Amino acid sequence: MTGPSITVEQLADRLAIEDTLALYCRGIDRCDAEALHAVFPPDAKLDYGYGPQEPAPMIEGLLDSLSAMRLTQHNIGNVVCRIDGDSAKAETYCVALHIFDNDAGDETELVVGGRYLDTLAKRDGRWLIVERLYIMDWNRMGLATMQTSGGMFDALKRTGARKPDDPSYAWWQE
Repeated sequence: MTGPSITVEQLADRLAIEDTLALYCRGIDRCDAEALHAVFPPDAKLDYGYGPQEPAPMIEGLLDSLSAMRLTQHNIGNVVCRIDGDSAKAETYCVALHIFDNDAGDETELVVGGRYLDTLAKRDGRWLIVERLYIMDWNRMGLATMQTSGGMFDALKRTGARKPDDPSYAWWQE
C-alpha cells in the first residue's frame, strides 16, 4: 500500500504544520497565552466540545482551568495531513496528562486521549489553525502516583513548570 505522492514544498509545509501543532502543546503545558495566540488567528473558530468560540475567550478559559493544575503534558502523535495550496486539514492524535488537587486534598491524575481535527491556513508564510474540532476518544482518572522526591528523584534539580519558571524559557534565550 502506498500513500499519496508529496512534493518538497508540501513536505516543508507539513513540517511547518506539525511545528504549529507542537507549539500549541507547548503553549498549553506552559500556560503561555502569548504562545497560544501565535498559533491561532483572531478570527479562528475553536470547538473543544462546547460549541465554537474565538481564540481569546477560549485561551483565557483554558488557561484559567489549566493553571489551577499542578501540571499538564500534551503529547501529539499520529498526524494525517492533507495540503491544498495555502490550506490544509490535519487529524492529530493527542494524549494529555493532567495532575490536580481533588476535594479530599489528594492529587488526581487524569489522562485523556483524543484527536484534533484542524483546518489550517498559510498566512504571511506561517501555518495557523483557523478551525479546530476536538474529539475525546477515552479518558482514565485516579489518584496520582507521580513522585518528585525520595530515592533517585532527590537528585533531580530541574522539573517542568508554567511560564516563566520552566527551564526551557532560559534555555531558548541562550
